[in-house]
Amino acid sequence: MRTAISLFTGCGGSDTGLIRAGFDVVMANDILPYAAEVYHANLPDTDYRVAPVEELKSFPKADLLAGCYPCQGFSQGGARQADRTINRLYLQFARVLNAVKPRAFVVENVSGMKRADFKHLLDHQVEVFTEAGYEVSWDLLNAVNFGVPQERKRIFIVGIRNDINAEYRFPEPTHGPEKGQRYMSIRDAIDGMPEWPVGEFLDDPFHWYYLSRNRWRSWEEPSKTVVSHPRHMPLHPMSPPLRRVHTDCWEWKHDGPKRRFSYHEAARLQGFPKGFAFPDTAGLRTKYKVVGNAVPPPLFEAVARALPDIW
Repeated sequence: MRTAISLFTGCGGSDTGLIRAGFDVVMANDILPYAAEVYHANLPDTDYRVAPVEELKSFPKADLLAGCYPCQGFSQGGARQADRTINRLYLQFARVLNAVKPRAFVVENVSGMKRADFKHLLDHQVEVFTEAGYEVSWDLLNAVNFGVPQERKRIFIVGIRNDINAEYRFPEPTHGPEKGQRYMSIRDAIDGMPEWPVGEFLDDPFHWYYLSRNRWRSWEEPSKTVVSHPRHMPLHPMSPPLRRVHTDCWEWKHDGPKRRFSYHEAARLQGFPKGFAFPDTAGLRTKYKVVGNAVPPPLFEAVARALPDIW
């Protein structure tokens, strides 16, 4: 059985994908206790260590190292500050990479990392992973192209250890007009779920910032990007569509019931399986947070399955 270590794991999106791709995740790590609770409720066999990555000093042997270090400094919904300390957590990933020396690694991060003002940090990641002894490549992938009912662009960095002499090729899209397989829709993901799940969605007012852009999609389309901040969660398609008034201003086309996606619906839109459990040991905002920060399992699975046979 191929083995993997997962860092900055969250509630288990990346690891659900790894397990589907045939990996045994022997160790996982994050600093958020509730993420660990969700993980253990669904993937109970992994050694999940709740601690800052800087405090981790020993690691099991593993064939693969996976990591999704935090991205607040790069995210379109974050602070967009290139000099934030949180943007340097890739150096901790490199530390573990040098300690474990797996056959391969996979890193996921937000698309904003390729912006001109952040590109030097992306280049430095490639540099430090190359110096660790890996043949490194990166690409920008959209989850909707891999069977996820959501538009979600993410950068993946993949490395193969130099002494193995193998090449990684990123997976080709499986869904879309040119692939003969339509995009997965909101209906595919959440049809049959309760229409008004009280207590599972944020019912704050729709403030001016929320209405500064179109956050509505129809039942037959993929969702807009699921986010970790519940106030900015996209609209459920039962809500009235929005029409543009002028730049940064939208209004409802008609009056009627309206709400954001619930955290359970958001999990489905991320590609988590039906029945994925969220223990009632945290508040609504924390549940939204772990869902929105997760990696869509089908996307991570596709990237992992594309690894060459080097095991």
